[in-house]
Amino acid sequence: MNWADIGDAMFGGLADYGDILALVSNSIWAGAVLGLVGGLIGVFVIRRDMAFAVHGISELSFAGAAAALLIGADVVTGSIVGSIAAAALIGWLGARARDRNSIIGVLMPFGLGLGILFLSLYDGRSANRFSLLTGQIVSVQNAQLGWLIGISAFVLLALLLIWRPLAFDSLDPQSAAARGVPTVGVSLGFMLLLGLIVAVAVHIIGALLVMALLVTPAAAAMRISSGPVAVPVLAALFGVVSAVGGILLAVMGTLPVSPYITTISFLIYLVCRIAGSRRGRVAPA
Repeated sequence: MNWADIGDAMFGGLADYGDILALVSNSIWAGAVLGLVGGLIGVFVIRRDMAFAVHGISELSFAGAAAALLIGADVVTGSIVGSIAAAALIGWLGARARDRNSIIGVLMPFGLGLGILFLSLYDGRSANRFSLLTGQIVSVQNAQLGWLIGISAFVLLALLLIWRPLAFDSLDPQSAAARGVPTVGVSLGFMLLLGLIVAVAVHIIGALLVMALLVTPAAAAMRISSGPVAVPVLAALFGVVSAVGGILLAVMGTLPVSPYITTISFLIYLVCRIAGSRRGRVAPA
């Protein structure tokens, strides 16, 4: 094979890759939006020690989506109903961390059990059942992308509106309450926003992997920065890189997109943790 043949093969491969990217453009947009909003809301998930809550909400969201799949209803709507129900219960009954963790520990197996029951009764395509656990980001349709962008825009706008009282309540809830911040309302409102973004995230990346975009990017950002602006910006950046980077790698291979997203997200966290620990050792000198 001469250089001309090699050049033609490389050009053909790039052309094929470009055609594939055009087919998954909806998925790339979905990943970018989900990574952005997930990274921002993840900052408060970490600050309020609610990483466990994300997983608990995702289990009820999975149950709602499985129920909708069983009865032939819209899966996104079922996922949202399950997420909102879980978020409301956790926010209402779990004001204290100990109570919250107990409630989540009760809801998680209940939601997972219901979801498995509904899926076992479903007689349709097995791929539809599997996608609820691991997502289907590479087959995002226009309607699904519209749902994702609409819900994400609402969550982002609401999050910006309550950012200051939410940040105060996350830092020092006792002082926030003493200063007149409606801590119960802020907490419940945040849980509902978290429930909404978890619902769309479950539909895109699956119930088992939702923490890769709603927890890990923010945790990585906090390892290398503590600034009130730098942390959200870095968390959003890490979320977008994980989601979009995972999709771009997945279209070149034969593996599902989920392992790529989770691996990139974990590697970013690992690098940030190492960089943060080295900076901590150097700082006193």
